[in-house]
Amino acid sequence: MQTLISADRIQRRVEELALEIARAYRERRPVTIVGILTGSLMFLADLIRRLDLPVRVGLIQASSYRGPATAPGELHVAPELLPDVRDHHVLLVDDILDTGQTLSHLVDHIRALGAASVGTAVLLRKIGRQRFSVAVDFCGFDIPDQFVVGYGLDFNNQYRQLPYVAVLGKQEESGVRNQDSGLSHD
Repeated sequence: MQTLISADRIQRRVEELALEIARAYRERRPVTIVGILTGSLMFLADLIRRLDLPVRVGLIQASSYRGPATAPGELHVAPELLPDVRDHHVLLVDDILDTGQTLSHLVDHIRALGAASVGTAVLLRKIGRQRFSVAVDFCGFDIPDQFVVGYGLDFNNQYRQLPYVAVLGKQEESGVRNQDSGLSHD
């Protein structure tokens, strides 16, 4: 694997994002940060520890893949861990913006639940892959259209624990058509 973004660069950027988010949400109360499972966990944990802002934290799971599928299907949302967001300013936090299907759907879903506002923060935005229109309010890094792992992103449920983001080598990529492989995230 080739390191694309070092652990140090990620931590510096997360610190910067926390400052940007705190400034943007300083006058908006109450604030609920919602992490999209499972890929956002590392980013979410590092981000909220750095926020100088009173927040409530929730989680939501969304997936358009079942089993060994290699193409996205219907998006399934499991909101059981989501707190009541009515009249809250919500910031959705995700690991990567690829096609935009998941984030676009969840923004609409949270709005329909009566949120006062819905913002978005992603660690990575893959250039040239968006098929669904979704605004990203806070973005850590723009990356090329390559299959990446680490810092929460996985390949076949492996590599999430890496403290950096890496591009899978050809050997690891065999059988993977693109980031929307069903083995990872949207």
